Amino acid sequence: MDNTHQKKMQKRKELYEKKVLARQEKRGLFMINTGKGKGKSSAAFGLALRMIGHGRKVGVVQFIKGAWQTGERKAFSHWGDLVEWHTLGEGFTWETQDKERDIVSCQNAWNTALRLLQDESLSLLILDELNIALRYHYLDVHAVVRAIMARPAGLSVVVTGRNAPVELVAEADTVTEMDNIRHHAQNGVMAQEGIEY
Repeated sequence: MDNTHQKKMQKRKELYEKKVLARQEKRGLFMINTGKGKGKSSAAFGLALRMIGHGRKVGVVQFIKGAWQTGERKAFSHWGDLVEWHTLGEGFTWETQDKERDIVSCQNAWNTALRLLQDESLSLLILDELNIALRYHYLDVHAVVRAIMARPAGLSVVVTGRNAPVELVAEADTVTEMDNIRHHAQNGVMAQEGIEY
């Protein structure tokens, strides 16, 4: 019997265990989900489910996105006090076509985010589509970075949206870029309940 595979896996296990033992710090993380591909918000909501599964409280502030009744919003409403959800946008910027109104809407959402960034009862805060608000300069990126970095030590933050600003990326612990290899919309398939919303 060839033991090559077993030896290879044993070596991998030893390396993995050595790396795990070297990781001693435990703190809230600052994560960014960005890129042109689908799944940035969905990945953040997956983290929210994990937190809720451990009985920890989650906050969500949605920038830009309007009052659609999305599947995730409906699902998270069943978790009661474990989820504080705020959809504060008025819809995509091409729908409102009113820059001043979009700025006011984003500032209102940011004020809610600022309150939640100081809430020590939260374990995770999702700032959904914040990158879009920053891309259009609806908010001051430096003020956003300062507030995120001043959060309580145990609070993890996930920022989603395309075009994450370099100032945010420079401070994040984890940055994931979703790549768009193929999207069903390119073949004329419309946005669907349970997939896009």
